[in-house]
Amino acid sequence: METSVLDLPAPVAPRLRRPGWRDPRLLAGVAMVAGSVALGSWAVRSAQATVPVYVARTALVPGDVVDPGTLVVRDVQLGSVDLGSYLRADEPLPDEATVLRVVGAGELVPRAALGDAAEGDVRPVAVPLEHAPSRALVVGALVDLWWVPDGTARGAGDASAGATPAAPRPLAVGLTVAEVDTPDGAFSVGGASTVQVLVPSDALADVLGALAGPGSVDVVPVPGSGG
Repeated sequence: METSVLDLPAPVAPRLRRPGWRDPRLLAGVAMVAGSVALGSWAVRSAQATVPVYVARTALVPGDVVDPGTLVVRDVQLGSVDLGSYLRADEPLPDEATVLRVVGAGELVPRAALGDAAEGDVRPVAVPLEHAPSRALVVGALVDLWWVPDGTARGAGDASAGATPAAPRPLAVGLTVAEVDTPDGAFSVGGASTVQVLVPSDALADVLGALAGPGSVDVVPVPGSGG
Protein backbone atom coordinates (compact mmCIF):
# COMPACT_ATOMS: atom_id res chain seq x y z
CA MET A 1 0.00 0.00 0.00
CA GLU A 2 1.40 3.28 -1.08
CA THR A 3 1.59 6.29 1.28
CA SER A 4 1.00 9.71 -0.17
CA VAL A 5 2.51 12.92 0.96
CA LEU A 6 -0.83 13.98 2.29
CA ASP A 7 -0.83 11.07 4.71
CA LEU A 8 2.47 12.13 6.38
CA PRO A 9 2.23 14.04 9.71
CA ALA A 10 2.75 17.78 9.50
CA PRO A 11 6.11 18.94 10.97
CA VAL A 12 5.90 20.81 14.26
CA ALA A 13 8.12 23.90 14.69
CA PRO A 14 10.20 23.77 17.88
CA ARG A 15 9.12 26.30 20.48
CA LEU A 16 11.87 28.73 21.53
CA ARG A 17 12.34 28.95 25.26
CA ARG A 18 13.14 32.22 27.00
CA PRO A 19 16.52 31.79 28.71
CA GLY A 20 16.27 31.65 32.47
CA TRP A 21 18.59 33.07 35.09
CA ARG A 22 20.22 29.71 35.44
CA ASP A 23 21.19 29.56 31.79
CA PRO A 24 25.05 29.37 31.74
CA ARG A 25 25.25 31.48 28.59
CA LEU A 26 23.30 34.30 30.21
CA LEU A 27 25.40 34.10 33.37
CA ALA A 28 28.63 34.20 31.33
CA GLY A 29 27.44 37.27 29.42
CA VAL A 30 26.51 39.11 32.60
CA ALA A 31 29.90 38.28 34.12
CA MET A 32 31.74 39.59 31.04
CA VAL A 33 29.81 42.87 31.08
CA ALA A 34 30.35 43.35 34.81
CA GLY A 35 34.07 42.62 34.47
CA SER A 36 34.43 45.13 31.62
CA VAL A 37 32.68 47.84 33.62
CA ALA A 38 34.84 47.17 36.71
CA LEU A 39 38.04 47.18 34.66
CA GLY A 40 37.12 50.47 32.97
CA SER A 41 36.29 52.10 36.30
CA TRP A 42 39.60 50.93 37.79
CA ALA A 43 41.53 52.30 34.81
CA VAL A 44 39.84 55.71 35.12
CA ARG A 45 40.46 55.89 38.87
CA SER A 46 44.11 54.90 38.44
CA ALA A 47 44.66 57.51 35.75
CA GLN A 48 43.19 60.23 37.98
CA ALA A 49 44.95 59.18 41.21
CA THR A 50 47.77 61.43 42.39
CA VAL A 51 50.56 61.15 44.95
CA PRO A 52 52.25 64.10 46.72
CA VAL A 53 55.97 64.45 46.01
CA TYR A 54 58.64 67.00 46.92
CA VAL A 55 59.84 69.56 44.38
CA ALA A 56 62.83 71.89 44.84
CA ARG A 57 61.61 75.39 45.73
CA THR A 58 64.83 76.88 44.33
CA ALA A 59 67.91 75.28 42.81
CA LEU A 60 69.61 72.89 45.25
CA VAL A 61 73.37 72.55 45.01
CA PRO A 62 75.86 70.11 46.55
CA GLY A 63 76.21 70.75 50.27
CA ASP A 64 72.65 72.03 50.80
CA VAL A 65 70.72 70.29 53.57
CA VAL A 66 67.22 69.28 52.51
CA ASP A 67 64.45 70.51 54.82
CA PRO A 68 60.81 71.54 54.38
CA GLY A 69 61.86 75.15 53.78
CA THR A 70 63.76 74.21 50.60
CA LEU A 71 60.92 72.12 49.18
CA VAL A 72 57.34 72.44 48.00
CA VAL A 73 54.72 69.73 47.55
CA ARG A 74 53.25 68.86 44.17
CA ASP A 75 50.73 66.17 43.23
CA VAL A 76 51.75 63.91 40.36
CA GLN A 77 49.68 61.22 38.66
CA LEU A 78 50.43 57.59 39.32
CA GLY A 79 52.31 56.07 36.44
CA SER A 80 53.64 59.38 35.11
CA VAL A 81 56.96 58.94 36.97
CA ASP A 82 58.80 56.23 38.87
CA LEU A 83 57.70 57.38 42.31
CA GLY A 84 60.17 55.09 44.04
CA SER A 85 63.02 57.20 42.65
CA TYR A 86 61.81 60.50 44.15
CA LEU A 87 61.08 61.96 47.58
CA ARG A 88 57.42 61.47 48.46
CA ALA A 89 55.73 64.07 50.61
CA ASP A 90 53.62 61.46 52.40
CA GLU A 91 56.80 59.93 53.84
CA PRO A 92 59.25 61.40 56.40
CA LEU A 93 62.22 63.32 55.03
CA PRO A 94 65.61 61.61 55.48
CA ASP A 95 67.50 62.97 58.50
CA GLU A 96 70.26 65.45 57.60
CA ALA A 97 70.05 64.54 53.93
CA THR A 98 72.62 66.53 51.95
CA VAL A 99 72.41 67.36 48.26
CA LEU A 100 75.16 65.65 46.26
CA ARG A 101 74.30 66.98 42.80
CA VAL A 102 72.36 69.90 41.41
CA VAL A 103 68.55 69.72 41.54
CA GLY A 104 66.97 72.47 39.46
CA ALA A 105 64.22 74.76 40.72
CA GLY A 106 60.84 73.08 40.18
CA GLU A 107 62.43 69.65 39.65
CA LEU A 108 61.27 66.53 41.47
CA VAL A 109 63.89 65.67 44.09
CA PRO A 110 65.57 62.35 43.20
CA ARG A 111 66.58 60.11 46.08
CA ALA A 112 69.86 59.46 44.26
CA ALA A 113 70.74 63.17 44.52
CA LEU A 114 70.85 62.98 48.32
CA GLY A 115 73.35 61.41 50.67
CA ASP A 116 75.68 62.00 53.59
CA ALA A 117 77.61 65.26 53.84
CA ALA A 118 80.89 63.33 53.84
CA GLU A 119 80.17 62.11 50.30
CA GLY A 120 80.31 65.64 48.88
CA ASP A 121 83.99 66.57 49.00
CA VAL A 122 83.63 70.19 47.86
CA ARG A 123 84.19 73.58 49.49
CA PRO A 124 82.55 76.92 48.65
CA VAL A 125 84.99 79.56 47.40
CA ALA A 126 84.09 83.18 46.69
CA VAL A 127 85.43 84.42 43.36
CA PRO A 128 85.16 88.20 42.75
CA LEU A 129 84.24 89.30 39.25
CA GLU A 130 85.86 92.23 37.52
CA HIS A 131 82.97 92.64 35.07
CA ALA A 132 79.19 92.29 34.99
CA PRO A 133 78.15 88.64 35.42
CA SER A 134 76.71 86.68 32.53
CA ARG A 135 73.04 85.72 32.59
CA ALA A 136 74.22 82.11 32.62
CA LEU A 137 75.75 82.62 36.08
CA VAL A 138 72.84 81.31 38.13
CA VAL A 139 72.66 78.97 41.09
CA GLY A 140 73.16 75.41 39.91
CA ALA A 141 74.96 76.34 36.69
CA LEU A 142 78.34 74.83 35.82
CA VAL A 143 81.42 77.00 35.33
CA ASP A 144 85.14 76.69 34.64
CA LEU A 145 87.73 78.72 36.56
CA TRP A 146 90.62 80.19 34.56
CA TRP A 147 93.68 82.00 35.81
CA VAL A 148 94.42 85.10 33.74
CA PRO A 149 97.93 86.60 34.26
CA ASP A 150 98.46 90.31 34.61
CA GLY A 151 100.45 92.26 32.06
CA THR A 152 103.79 91.72 33.84
CA ALA A 153 103.63 87.95 34.07
CA ARG A 154 106.02 86.08 31.79
CA GLY A 155 106.38 82.52 30.70
CA ALA A 156 108.07 80.22 33.22
CA GLY A 157 111.83 80.01 32.92
CA ASP A 158 112.14 83.04 30.65
CA ALA A 159 113.09 86.33 32.30
CA SER A 160 114.08 88.27 29.15
CA ALA A 161 112.41 91.59 28.48
CA GLY A 162 110.91 90.35 25.23
CA ALA A 163 109.53 87.10 26.61
CA THR A 164 106.01 86.04 25.67
CA PRO A 165 103.46 86.85 28.38
CA ALA A 166 102.20 83.84 30.33
CA ALA A 167 99.06 82.31 28.83
CA PRO A 168 95.81 81.86 30.75
CA ARG A 169 95.31 78.35 32.08
CA PRO A 170 92.38 76.40 33.55
CA LEU A 171 92.31 75.99 37.32
CA ALA A 172 89.24 73.75 37.65
CA VAL A 173 86.41 72.80 35.32
CA GLY A 174 82.79 71.78 35.73
CA LEU A 175 82.26 73.49 39.09
CA THR A 176 78.80 74.24 40.46
CA VAL A 177 77.63 77.76 41.24
CA ALA A 178 76.29 77.84 44.81
CA GLU A 179 75.48 81.55 45.08
CA VAL A 180 75.63 84.74 43.03
CA ASP A 181 75.99 88.00 44.92
CA THR A 182 75.19 90.96 42.69
CA PRO A 183 74.92 94.26 44.59
CA ASP A 184 72.72 97.07 43.29
CA GLY A 185 74.22 98.68 40.27
CA ALA A 186 76.59 95.79 39.59
CA PHE A 187 75.52 95.69 35.95
CA SER A 188 76.91 99.13 35.43
CA VAL A 189 80.57 99.71 34.64
CA GLY A 190 82.73 99.02 37.69
CA GLY A 191 80.06 97.09 39.58
CA ALA A 192 81.34 94.41 41.93
CA SER A 193 79.89 90.90 42.01
CA THR A 194 80.96 87.70 43.72
CA VAL A 195 80.25 84.12 42.69
CA GLN A 196 80.40 81.27 45.18
CA VAL A 197 81.61 78.12 43.45
CA LEU A 198 81.99 74.64 44.90
CA VAL A 199 85.60 73.60 44.49
CA PRO A 200 86.76 69.99 45.00
CA SER A 201 89.25 69.62 47.83
CA ASP A 202 92.03 68.47 45.53
CA ALA A 203 91.78 71.73 43.53
CA LEU A 204 91.53 74.11 46.50
CA ALA A 205 95.24 74.89 46.75
CA ASP A 206 95.52 75.85 43.09
CA VAL A 207 92.36 77.99 43.14
CA LEU A 208 93.15 79.78 46.41
CA GLY A 209 96.73 80.39 45.31
CA ALA A 210 95.54 81.96 42.08
CA LEU A 211 93.07 84.19 43.94
CA ALA A 212 95.79 85.39 46.33
CA GLY A 213 98.55 85.86 43.75
CA PRO A 214 99.08 88.23 40.82
CA GLY A 215 96.65 88.03 37.94
CA SER A 216 92.94 87.29 38.19
CA VAL A 217 90.56 84.37 38.21
CA ASP A 218 87.82 84.40 35.59
CA VAL A 219 84.54 82.47 35.85
CA VAL A 220 83.54 81.00 32.49
CA PRO A 221 80.00 79.54 32.27
CA VAL A 222 79.58 76.13 30.65
CA PRO A 223 77.12 76.62 27.75
CA GLY A 224 73.68 75.17 28.33
CA SER A 225 74.10 74.49 32.05
CA GLY A 226 72.09 77.45 33.34
CA GLY A 227 70.46 80.75 32.61
